[in-house]
Amino acid sequence: MKKGLFCIAACFLAIVLVTGFAWAQASLDKWKPAFDPSTAKYRCIVSNVSHPVLKGVYAGFAIRDELWKRTNGQIYLDYKPFSMLGGEVEVLNQLQMGAIQGMSCSSVASTNLGPRFGIVNLPFLVNSFEKLDKFINSGKLFDHFLMAMDHQGIMAIDITGYGNYGWATTMPVRNIEDARKVKFRIAEAAVNKMIYNEWGFNPVVMPWPDVPVALKQGVITGLDHTPMVCNITKKFEVAKYFMQINYAQGLFIWLFNKAWFNTLPPDLQKTFVEVVHEVAANIRKETVVQEDDEIAKAKAAGIEFFKLSADEVSLLKKKGDAVHKAYAQEINKLYPGDKNRFDDYLKDVQKLLGYN
Repeated sequence: MKKGLFCIAACFLAIVLVTGFAWAQASLDKWKPAFDPSTAKYRCIVSNVSHPVLKGVYAGFAIRDELWKRTNGQIYLDYKPFSMLGGEVEVLNQLQMGAIQGMSCSSVASTNLGPRFGIVNLPFLVNSFEKLDKFINSGKLFDHFLMAMDHQGIMAIDITGYGNYGWATTMPVRNIEDARKVKFRIAEAAVNKMIYNEWGFNPVVMPWPDVPVALKQGVITGLDHTPMVCNITKKFEVAKYFMQINYAQGLFIWLFNKAWFNTLPPDLQKTFVEVVHEVAANIRKETVVQEDDEIAKAKAAGIEFFKLSADEVSLLKKKGDAVHKAYAQEINKLYPGDKNRFDDYLKDVQKLLGYN
């Protein structure tokens, strides 16, 4: 009997995976390139787990088209969103091994191979669009951030975003006591685990592709995510409440395999980096507008939004400071390839952004 149930479950999972892949492939039709990529001299497969309606995800298609134009069809960036290549942790491994050439990786998952990236996940540090811009324009501080995976054979060029983190829940959460009753899905990331443990909540570590079924079945009753992601990916169909914590920015870090990048001629390397920077800068501006638009759409559809009291926000900040201290050693660690040698990198970023 058990064997029969196992076979049925396995068959069902296979159908879901195949159907999901077919849906993703069909959904990509609207973003097909307006050129024949088969003539490209260089091909770069780049993964992302989310939906290209998000500006920060769509950036991959914008980079693809601009690269084709600026290199006269020499580079084709074969962009694969919708988790087509799997969850982020497994795709990071593919990137490191060179099985794929690039990845737009969420900042929460990026710490698995680049702990320094965790600085942007620390609570109430880079927690607004204004602070993000200040960090990006900080020169050596941001350059040092981008070197986080260099020792792993992976280069980071720039970042795009997907809004401000909060809680989407299946039950109203108006205060911290309500939040303690929620089973929050969090990403497969050390910093996030620390944050939720310090806050005294109930985190469930889960790959993003597993979330829709888990949410519908009640395996989780809340998401640690941003309102625009929850609205665009239809998580609000189940989780109809959102607490606006704004404790961190959701970011995608544009990563590329260094060995592959070094196969490009110097002129194409230069163009590649310039295009990623230019597209990312434009997309970040569009993301600010998109968050407001998606929140307005969600409210119009009946999603209730809440905010914690000032005292409860202060309590989360106070508890969250322990994560800053606990993760400081990982963030401050230096590697042989680092061009900048900070004595206390975390402290310098905290000072830049007025953290206290």
